[in-house]
Amino acid sequence: MPTKSEKTQRRIIDAANQLFYHKGYHRTSFTDVVEEADVPRGNIYYYFKTKDEMLRAVIKQRLETISVMLKEWDKHYPQPLDRLERFVQIMYDSTPALLHSGCPMGSLNVELGKDQPELKAEAKALFDIFHLWLTRQFADMGYPDEARELSMQLLARGQGIIVVAQVYQDPGFLERGTKEINRWLEELARYA
Repeated sequence: MPTKSEKTQRRIIDAANQLFYHKGYHRTSFTDVVEEADVPRGNIYYYFKTKDEMLRAVIKQRLETISVMLKEWDKHYPQPLDRLERFVQIMYDSTPALLHSGCPMGSLNVELGKDQPELKAEAKALFDIFHLWLTRQFADMGYPDEARELSMQLLARGQGIIVVAQVYQDPGFLERGTKEINRWLEELARYA
């Protein structure tokens, strides 16, 4: 059972995670996190001396969550096509959040890439974990030589669809885009 200290730290990380996603890393202040987490200001400094430290904790938490999710998908979905389609389903399932705030991984990487390359390099791990997993799915589907490139194409298609759907506030575009990606995946599976 987590200690009171661990629970407080978790609340701070959860609050920072939500704020960094919805408001942006640069626009989020320590005060915002204190208010969102509902903790005394001194507590936040006990756990995190800088906002960069807080971001690293958020990235670590996101990576742990993604890792657990991908392991569950590996167990639950027996075929690579099913696992790939489950990945695509995330976009459709997250339509309201994506239309409001964009992709949590993509928006963070773009924001940090403008003036904080060292933090962006750490945030890139959020893409890397999916990229490696997707590469394995395409290899298992029968494309061992093309798996890495196919993984990059799937990531790029997804990110592009999310950006355009957000810009135009068009949930239909997001839905059509995910269907088109699934058609592409099914065609790949058919010819593997």
